[in-house]
Amino acid sequence: MSSVDPLQSGLAVVLLVAVAMATLSVAGVRIHRDALVAIARAAVQLVVVALVIAWVFRHPEGAVVYLGVMVVAATATSVRRIRCGWRLAPQVGLSIALGAAIAVGLVLGSGALRFSSETIVPFAAQIVGGAMTVTSLTGSRLRDDVSQDWSQVEGWLALGATPRQAVAGFGRVAIARALIPAIDQTRSAGLVTLPGAFVGLLLGGASPAEAAEVQLLVLAGLLAAETVAAVLIGRLLSGWLGTTRPELLD
Repeated sequence: MSSVDPLQSGLAVVLLVAVAMATLSVAGVRIHRDALVAIARAAVQLVVVALVIAWVFRHPEGAVVYLGVMVVAATATSVRRIRCGWRLAPQVGLSIALGAAIAVGLVLGSGALRFSSETIVPFAAQIVGGAMTVTSLTGSRLRDDVSQDWSQVEGWLALGATPRQAVAGFGRVAIARALIPAIDQTRSAGLVTLPGAFVGLLLGGASPAEAAEVQLLVLAGLLAAETVAAVLIGRLLSGWLGTTRPELLD
């Protein structure tokens, strides 16, 4: 049985939004509309997702389709963030999909989680989201750095380096910076913050030990998936970035 009452949670959301609006008004910050649109979109999207996931739980064969749609949506988001053009969407999608597949495959293969739609869908969704974020961060940082220091790239090319070799140094920096959030999230779990999976399991009635076990799987899975995705997108974009100077991102 759920420990959350819909009416009470709805009232809490309204009160929290009211606090945000009032604080913005007092501070004279004019982003009220953006904040309201953001919470409205979140509410609609979460309701739709809840309905879809409920259907998937009743029809396990739909899990593959649902996760496939998630990867496609994640790819589209990262392509827009990186601004690499749709012709490079396959490389972006491969980075996200492969990073997530390796992490999810290892967890399921080890038997740490049951092989069912109820466990695969929520776990894999978090991993895909993390892989998307790190792919966007790595790609956009790499693009910006190459554009700002294009003279270095030209220098390496003049010395006979391949495009991939010419931007390799920028790639290592971009990968390291993009992985900072994942590393900090893992390092601070339980001390600075209680991660979402841990809180969700506790609210759902799981014991603290069970919640900690699943959360550790999520954190380790995210770290593995994001590392693979970051390194892969850095390598795959090197050929493109080492041939033509990209425009700086806004």
